[in-house]
Amino acid sequence: MSANSRKVSPLAWVPTVYFAMGLPFIIVNMVATLMFRGLGIDDARITLWTSLIILPWSLKPFWSPLMEMFRTKKFWVVATQLVSGLGLALVALSLPLPNFFPYAIALMAVVAFSGATHDIATDGVYITELSKDLQAKFIGWQGAFYNIAKVFAMGGLVYLAGALKDHVGIVQAWMTVMGLCGGILFLLGLYHIRMLPSGGAATAHADSFGGAMRETKRIFLEFFKKKYIWIYFAFILFYRFAEGLVIKIVPLFLNAPLDQQGMGLTEQQIGLYYGTFGVIAFVVGSILGGYFISWLKLRRALFPLVCIFNVPFVVYALLAWFQPSSPVLICAAIVFEYFSYGFGFVGLTLFIMQQVAPGPHQMAHYAFGSSLANLGVMLPGMISGWLCDSLGGYHYLATVPAFLLAARIPFTHPDTEEVTAEEIDKELINE
Repeated sequence: MSANSRKVSPLAWVPTVYFAMGLPFIIVNMVATLMFRGLGIDDARITLWTSLIILPWSLKPFWSPLMEMFRTKKFWVVATQLVSGLGLALVALSLPLPNFFPYAIALMAVVAFSGATHDIATDGVYITELSKDLQAKFIGWQGAFYNIAKVFAMGGLVYLAGALKDHVGIVQAWMTVMGLCGGILFLLGLYHIRMLPSGGAATAHADSFGGAMRETKRIFLEFFKKKYIWIYFAFILFYRFAEGLVIKIVPLFLNAPLDQQGMGLTEQQIGLYYGTFGVIAFVVGSILGGYFISWLKLRRALFPLVCIFNVPFVVYALLAWFQPSSPVLICAAIVFEYFSYGFGFVGLTLFIMQQVAPGPHQMAHYAFGSSLANLGVMLPGMISGWLCDSLGGYHYLATVPAFLLAARIPFTHPDTEEVTAEEIDKELINE
């Protein structure tokens, strides 16, 4: 019996599908930086190319309307999980080649396109299948498992690579890690064939290529007619701007020797701090953030969440200034960053979901909003390596820009629904 023919609790698919959403992005955007550095690629090439290949996460609005016209959202989720799994397996096979870098980058670009497509469909299922109240309740679980993928990749997998390289060599170590990632995504695709709800059939239709293009144009134009859309654009862009400036360099900063103005952590230490204490902080922060929104409602919770999200970047600036030698202090800074990141990120996700996406084409319009959020990470990330090389060290982390966020964002839609407690309980206990 499939999920389409029976009621499935959100707990059976929200954690796994958002873990599968996070894994390709973190592998391409963050783990790849450490992998390529270990394989001898310089920082400037690493930051440039790993920033460019995540472009699909910013460009996904251009094909998201087409996905509204064909098959179910579940089809796109499962198909892209299988494709991403295969792509990462091929990345593993490319690493022993003499000139591996362009091949690995090209394959990761395919994974990036597949991963961005997966994001569109996954969010479409979430928005379609859950009420606003359940969206708020499970937004913490969504954010937690998306970030668990980050911790699993930056913690467990990086630690594994560091442990294996002493026994089998750096190339074989990263081949193992990339192959493992591919296998996990493939297995999740098979799991979601049974457990993921369909998310509904296509909401737009076209019987020719020309008709598809006209329908795509119509969906685009409807998005830009939304009330307050340009204010929302600015808010979304600046929410993650500071994160974008540090996200590429932080792993390199932690790994760089002390005489190069880094923290001097080994891959094992980075993996241990991210993969043990970090994962606990992530999960607790994300889930508490979701219940914090459910308690206050989004309008009242949003500004505190913005503040909490941006606090950790000051911590990295302090590390860059003072370079503490205590592993406990460095670990505490990472834990604090992960807790705050998890707690604050859910605010942006739910804001896009409930204020930007609502309408007849929620899947496509949510993709527009989330791609802008990714653009706010990508643009500063592209210049972070250049800034590092130009300044001859990592102290430029102290220049993380102040976020420009309004204390009073206008809301187009109410942040709650008239749903009784009994109705919510019925959905939660899977009646």
